[in-house]
Amino acid sequence: MTADTSRTRRGKVERLLAAYDMGEVGEELVAAWTGEGRERRSLRELARYFNEQLIEQVLTEHAATAVGADPGTVLDRLREDSVSTAVRNRTRRQLEREGVDVDELESAFVSHSAVQTFLRHRGASREEPDTDQVAVEAEHIQGLRNRTVTVVEDKVSSLRSTDRIDVGSFNVIVDVQVYCEDCQTGMDVDDLLEAGGCSCPDA
Repeated sequence: MTADTSRTRRGKVERLLAAYDMGEVGEELVAAWTGEGRERRSLRELARYFNEQLIEQVLTEHAATAVGADPGTVLDRLREDSVSTAVRNRTRRQLEREGVDVDELESAFVSHSAVQTFLRHRGASREEPDTDQVAVEAEHIQGLRNRTVTVVEDKVSSLRSTDRIDVGSFNVIVDVQVYCEDCQTGMDVDDLLEAGGCSCPDA
């Protein structure tokens, strides 16, 4: 077996776990996927968790303290399309000043398919219940709402710190409403999903 073949079969997640000395994170991925002692997490959630742990490890190795953000926020600033170019570039410069190779870090981020490959190689499996699609989509909507809060908080804080706006301590609240044109009823999206519909007959 050649070195290239060995690397391919080993998988990206496995290689990164070894390279960054994050063996315990691999065990956490398996446990979170199979539901051992905790709530099961999706592949996308596990990929995000891995990338956050990778960022934390890199920041720790470089004793980086000037970034001023948690790993999840750093990840969003580097990857989310909704983040402004100015914020992304500022984050990159902060990391580079701390000695972090940002291009190398970004290339190390894993996808949910890479996590799936890792779990398959580890022999991690779980019985999948019948999927509650409403619950799945509700979770997805909540994730988008949380990301919106993070982005808005970041942008408002940035504008305030540069004296472009004047605002005191603030909280960002994202309220998503669904309005049915037929029955002219507006509902919070969570209430709509929980109720199973609006006020329309046969809804």
